Amino acid sequence: MTVYFHEEDLPAGVLADGPVAIDTETMGLITPRDRLCVVQISDGKGDEHLIRFAPGSDYAAPNLRAIIADPNRLKLFHFGRFDIAALQHYMGVLATPVYCTKIASRLTRTYTDRHGLKELVRELLGFDISKQQQSSDWGGPVLSDAQRDYAASDVRYLHQLKTELDVRLAREGRTALAQACFDFLPHRALLDLAGWPEADIFAHA
Repeated sequence: MTVYFHEEDLPAGVLADGPVAIDTETMGLITPRDRLCVVQISDGKGDEHLIRFAPGSDYAAPNLRAIIADPNRLKLFHFGRFDIAALQHYMGVLATPVYCTKIASRLTRTYTDRHGLKELVRELLGFDISKQQQSSDWGGPVLSDAQRDYAASDVRYLHQLKTELDVRLAREGRTALAQACFDFLPHRALLDLAGWPEADIFAHA
């Protein structure tokens, strides 16, 4: 297991074919204000790649863009709504098709209100991951080893989680419902960017 660090783009040919796990680190939670700093990506084969973007970056990243936009490659997220919006806003590419482990968790683990990645990994896979660096400064000139390990851990387990969650979705008869949610997720991210982050446009009032 190796964590690779890159500046401004992912090198060509470093990922195997098939689904990729993706996560982002930003300067905060307001997408238009808080710039995209790091994109994490993994093909699930044991290595993770971190791509850092400097202040003022043009986010060109042609290799990374091609993977995100590839209609034949499934993108795995945890709370993909945020990451998809960040990628669209800063890189100008809409991730599809997608799978979100948080949505799958909410549809299957209805016995709990704890759907964070840390809880999900602990219950389904038996690993403990640290979230200490979650609120750290991702825009600094140097990322610490702790930050790099944290960022890598956010994509390290998503392939395994999908496998476990797919079993539960099938068991509870919610596979089709989950797929419909995943199909809508990029549109939900676009609604966030267009000015409807909190409003439920399907609500009566």
